[in-house]
Amino acid sequence: MHPPTASGIDPRLSFWLRVREVAVPPSMIESATDRRRAGDWRGACAAAGFGVDVDVSVLADAHGVDVASQVSDDLRHLAPDLLRWHLPRVAPDGLLRPGLTITLARYGDIEPAKRGSRTGSVHLVVRTAPAWADAGQRIALTLWDGSDSTNHPHPRPNRRFRFDLHRHLWDVRRSGELPIRGGAGQVPVGYLLEPYWAAVIPEGCAVDRWAAECDILLRAHGRRAGPVRVRCGSRHDVVVEPVGSTEPVALRRVDDYPRGRLAALPVLPDAATWVPPDLALLRSGAITVDRLHPLVAAALDPDRSPPRRPRMPKQENRIHLVDCRGERHRLGVVDGVLTALDHDPAEIRREELLAALGGTPLPCLHVIDQAHRRPDCLPGVCERLDHGDADGALAVVEGLLGPGAVLRDGPLLDELRRSADRRNIYDRYLSEPLGPPPASRPRRLGRSRCTRSH
Repeated sequence: MHPPTASGIDPRLSFWLRVREVAVPPSMIESATDRRRAGDWRGACAAAGFGVDVDVSVLADAHGVDVASQVSDDLRHLAPDLLRWHLPRVAPDGLLRPGLTITLARYGDIEPAKRGSRTGSVHLVVRTAPAWADAGQRIALTLWDGSDSTNHPHPRPNRRFRFDLHRHLWDVRRSGELPIRGGAGQVPVGYLLEPYWAAVIPEGCAVDRWAAECDILLRAHGRRAGPVRVRCGSRHDVVVEPVGSTEPVALRRVDDYPRGRLAALPVLPDAATWVPPDLALLRSGAITVDRLHPLVAAALDPDRSPPRRPRMPKQENRIHLVDCRGERHRLGVVDGVLTALDHDPAEIRREELLAALGGTPLPCLHVIDQAHRRPDCLPGVCERLDHGDADGALAVVEGLLGPGAVLRDGPLLDELRRSADRRNIYDRYLSEPLGPPPASRPRRLGRSRCTRSH
């Protein structure tokens, strides 16, 4: 069990709460939803930060009209914003887990191919960029047929992180299945046969769903029974084996299996291992259903009235108060620029000239200068840039400085420039066959550059 934080929230829930607040902004959800409903699945993907490399006509020539038709139908029902919402993430900043190839659907032969050979089947997959090229948190949507001809570090679909058995995480036709597939996180009678297991299985695992999910996994691989490996963490792996109706599963120690046999076992998908974070957040009271993705909210609370369309918070012209030479002065946006409202233009020009010559600036002008260089909102701007929400970061800056402001040299401008530079690195990753060598890979920008004040 995780110790509570100072706010009283489990660290894992605190992590997911922040992810839900910043990782998939309402503007993205709204734009992607509008385009999907209009039948523009490519536009929906673009709005959700996906790059698409799918040519249905080429697919039909290579694998037949039937496969191409199935892929086209799935693409029409793909909600890329919902998929981004559910993709696996890593601490501490909640960014997408890098370097993954994740299967969304499989068409044709289900048997895995030997490395380097084609499968005869086709996978609809998404790929996250390696950590050194993850600027903008872009996601690639493409097809995989067994070929490894790509510059992605892990081109083959990941066995642990897969969504083909969890269509409710991306397919609008199945999104209502989330409560059924999520589990309660409670251990049914008959599962834990030894006190040992209570210490091994972490809190938050959907143990009550493991028997059903193992059955789904085994049937997908043409099997009726057998052991399944469950990855609960580096020190918490177990092997689950259905043994009968009165005792749904038996838990075995990983050490009981020879290494070769263990590696050959099917792996329970991560989405089936844990209680979905949205369910856990709701049950803990850390979040309300109206703050979730609309499709998730509709699945978890189907009787509530239809939610209002998500909107970006309106940026209002706030008045900032400053103690200036014994008086309380106001700062506000005038003609698109943050301005000292209680000083006339001639006085401002004179004081700016004095400051440029080395004099002490007016407190009002000092506050404006600091807002341009190192504003209080800088951590929030950095966080949005890290998650690829450039529009949200710009809205925060414009809400403080005004849309017509010209930024001055300082940490804020530096961070915006770094974000643009790192997007260029992502473009280079897409275009260069092998990507840059490790020595030239830039250090990831993270919260160490923009520490949150306490």
